[in-house]
Amino acid sequence: MMILCSVFFLLVLIFNTAHALSYLALWQFRNMIICNMPTSWPILSYEDYGCYCGLGGSGTPVDDLDRCCQVHDLCYGEALKLKSCRWLIDNPYTESYAYDCDKKAKKVTCKTKNGVCEMFICECDRKAAECFARSQYNKQYKRLPEVRCKQR
Repeated sequence: MMILCSVFFLLVLIFNTAHALSYLALWQFRNMIICNMPTSWPILSYEDYGCYCGLGGSGTPVDDLDRCCQVHDLCYGEALKLKSCRWLIDNPYTESYAYDCDKKAKKVTCKTKNGVCEMFICECDRKAAECFARSQYNKQYKRLPEVRCKQR
């Protein structure tokens, strides 16, 4: 019984830690977007935009901004294939990394002190944030009906 309680406690601890880290990883990505676009509201704007921004993704991107999200999703998929990115510990959705924001230049730099996995994920986020800054936001693609994104 004592072993069962210990295992349960450990699983709860791991889940809670991963959950907290996921917020940190999302917050870092959010801050990178704000570095490139200081007046933006990334979580409100890009969540559930087009076919790829937000959770999941399928079909053909509806515009350049949606394509940024598709490329970001694919980049995270490539990160998961790296040997240095262990599934539970160094997951792109939970991993934190080191970066700098030059607010004047509106430029993000991933720090060299990052490990291989952290650097790869940081670069995925940095490139996506820059892509967002270059792309036009089209309100008609917010909360797009799922049927528009089905593979054909």
